[in-house]
Amino acid sequence: MIVVTGANGNLGRKIVEELLGRVPAEEIGVSVRDVSKAQDLKERGVRVRQGNFDDSESLLHAFEQASQVLIVSSNALEIEEAVRQHQTAIDMAKKAGVGRVLYTSHMGSSAASHFPPMLTNAATEEILKSSGMAFTSLRCGFFATSALLMISDALKTGELIAPQSGPIAWTTHSDLAAVTAVIMTEGKLGGITPPLTASEAIDMEGVASMASKVLDRPIRHIVVSDEEYRTRLTAHGVPEAIINLLTGIFQASRQGDFSQIDPTLENLIGRPPIRFQNFLKESLLQ
Repeated sequence: MIVVTGANGNLGRKIVEELLGRVPAEEIGVSVRDVSKAQDLKERGVRVRQGNFDDSESLLHAFEQASQVLIVSSNALEIEEAVRQHQTAIDMAKKAGVGRVLYTSHMGSSAASHFPPMLTNAATEEILKSSGMAFTSLRCGFFATSALLMISDALKTGELIAPQSGPIAWTTHSDLAAVTAVIMTEGKLGGITPPLTASEAIDMEGVASMASKVLDRPIRHIVVSDEEYRTRLTAHGVPEAIINLLTGIFQASRQGDFSQIDPTLENLIGRPPIRFQNFLKESLLQ
């Protein structure tokens, strides 16, 4: 049985849907905090069990009889909390006798990154390496949906005020779900994967330009210093943890942490990845 954690989330649910197109429903299980939100999956034959990263016994029950477990990364902002949760999930997978653990890491995973979640990913990969288990760390491309959040104010004001950025390989949840399902059902890729990315990397200037064309109205990209950006966010009441997160994206992207393009995703799913321009058009015009 394949068990997916976080199956009520955007990526987790898409992965389950992809799996349902490849294996019988009775071979799929999900671990979710709120089982009522996964009722539709239960009605389709998926095994639904309550599982919480902060409750080891619930995870042990959710992982029962699993040959593979996919740990969808925690959304906890604090690095120590997220790493602790991942450690618990990995420990319970091992205790349950799981054959392979997969984890949704990130293409920018590094213990030296300016982007805080990358430290969580790097620490989790070290836990996987030392676990003694077969594992696959999915080095996912940067979520394309993050770009929408980063330009949300600009869509209203016509001005994208942000620090200078480097190119980012914006990759859709749909493509990442598709490649994850292939890797799980076909036994592909062990250890740390190559970057699983779309086929182009675009900086925020390019994102603003594309949005302008899609909406047929100007969205100006105004570059400010990191310090001014932090000051602006603070004035708007943005919490410090979120400010560090957002600022870190620009700092890390300027170092090229998210610019690498790799053909692995395209080769595995057997089609070109969704282009960011098409994703943006569909998202902004729906």
